[in-house]
Amino acid sequence: MDTKTELNEAMKDALRAKDKVAKRTLTMVRAAIQQAEKDRREELDETAVLAILQKEVKSRHESIAEAKKAGRDDLVADTEAEVVILQKYLPKAMSAEDLHALAAEVVAELDASTLVDMGNVMKVLIPRVAGRAPGGEISKVVRELLQG
Repeated sequence: MDTKTELNEAMKDALRAKDKVAKRTLTMVRAAIQQAEKDRREELDETAVLAILQKEVKSRHESIAEAKKAGRDDLVADTEAEVVILQKYLPKAMSAEDLHALAAEVVAELDASTLVDMGNVMKVLIPRVAGRAPGGEISKVVRELLQG
């Protein structure tokens, strides 16, 4: 079952269970996916859906940091609950070693040697990572490999 279908099923379950946090979280994620599809005028593939989920998790982590600075423990708890819900739909995170090995494999496969090749490496690597590592981390590893 693809992630979009899982989200739709989870939404139905949240409605039946009257789980307000899950309902709110899933509604926002589904809306973000639908908006992206509307903007692109095409249905999103699994990689794009996972990227949106990662973006939503990242956004909530930033909200948690801001709420902690403001001393809003109530918002911190709610947002952390949303992060837990969203992380159920993301694949297991890739270890730094695995990411480095996969990136090195792609660099060798494409015979990339300079930062000029970074775009081509990222284009091949991101679908292979498939949501198991944040884009910034992927970029950092590729940059290190191509510079050093």
